[in-house]
Amino acid sequence: MAGYGYGGPYGAGERYPPPAQPYGNPYAVLAPSSFPPGTDPNVVACFQMADQDGSGLVDDRELQRVLSSYNQSFSLRTVRLLMGLFTFTNTRKIGPREFTGLFHCLQIWRGTFERFDRDRSGKIDGPELRDALLSMGFVVPPVVVDMLVTKYDKYGDGSRAIEYDNFIECCLIVKVIS
Repeated sequence: MAGYGYGGPYGAGERYPPPAQPYGNPYAVLAPSSFPPGTDPNVVACFQMADQDGSGLVDDRELQRVLSSYNQSFSLRTVRLLMGLFTFTNTRKIGPREFTGLFHCLQIWRGTFERFDRDRSGKIDGPELRDALLSMGFVVPPVVVDMLVTKYDKYGDGSRAIEYDNFIECCLIVKVIS
């Protein structure tokens, strides 16, 4: 797959941010990184709000807390999967550079979710999920889409649809197995 594992250009020419580089000193990731030039001040403020201990790094629980403060709950499992997408360590901590990439990725996925939630229910069903995954470069067989909806349907109330937080986890799992 071209680009950042999602089939290349996204939407209006956007690309996913490059992954953290696994080369060099393996302990360098434990030192705080810096924000990329031109980082949106709102992203910086969000990072500072998340960095409760002032270490310059955000751990998994701090990230979960700040992401969940935006009227959207995220499980610790989803947060850890997200963090794993932007770092090649198991430290469960990210710095400003990784946070910025993660924040940008979530904005793109939020846009994708909203674009394919055609009935504006706050959930996407199987056909909407299939179309959303396809837009990200993933060709997922209908039987797998059905399994994903079954797994990520929070309520199992017969609606057979998934909410945004589970959409994120679903996308991360599809990316990992692709």
